[in-house]
Amino acid sequence: MRYFTSQGWTCLGTHFSFETADTVFYNTLDPSDPHNADLDAFQPDVIIHCGALTWVDYCEEHVDESYQKTVVSTHNATKLAERYKAKLVYLSTDYVFDGTRGFYMEEDDTFPLSVYGKHKLKAEDHVREHLTNFLICRITNVYGDEIRGKNFIARLSENMRKKEPMELRLPFDQYATPVNAFDVARAIYLLLSEDKKGLYHFAGTDYLNRVQLAQRVITYFGHEQVSLIPVTTKQLAPPARRPLLGGMSAQLFNEEFPHFRWSNVDDYLQEQKDKK
Repeated sequence: MRYFTSQGWTCLGTHFSFETADTVFYNTLDPSDPHNADLDAFQPDVIIHCGALTWVDYCEEHVDESYQKTVVSTHNATKLAERYKAKLVYLSTDYVFDGTRGFYMEEDDTFPLSVYGKHKLKAEDHVREHLTNFLICRITNVYGDEIRGKNFIARLSENMRKKEPMELRLPFDQYATPVNAFDVARAIYLLLSEDKKGLYHFAGTDYLNRVQLAQRVITYFGHEQVSLIPVTTKQLAPPARRPLLGGMSAQLFNEEFPHFRWSNVDDYLQEQKDKK
């Protein structure tokens, strides 16, 4: 929203479960909610649907809630796109893959392992079946500045700044391609500006496992009381299965926008260090 506004676009940001000073309420599970923002007055040309239940292990044990917040919310966003003749941008994930090879391309076969991944794929399929004017942008391990600091890198770096004792048990067998949220915004803007349609993978220039990612943060903000313990995903035994060799290739996007520069984890961490 901030990036698009800076480019001169008129934006209406909405929230459902987390209110911010810059957004207005919209219940994606109930378009008839009387408290919803007045979309008729706004008449959107583009709808960017970021909403989903992204707590992967929670989804595994709360299947109906996951379906409602990920799939039903997308059904409703699709109906809004049809109503306003707007382009729908749907943000998806590498969890639609089984994680046997990594660096997934857009044409690779999907095979989600978790409830979360299955529901994200169901939402993708619904968009494809009901719309022709859409973008599906798959992302993973998103990091960057945010109000709550929920992402792994932001949370870990902030905790390390407090200089408190930390023991991190992290899987060394889960790989991904972290991507900065600012890059995601810029990439979506380019796709919309060129009236692109279809499926695109976004990825930064890193390919890291969780241990390596934490080591990067430690390099910038670590202290002597940080203890990093590498373990396997099997040892952690999470409720939901993960695609171990995840991550995506942004080759298609890069070929269409060869001058675009994806940032990396070091870029972001250096920026954070310079701010302090």
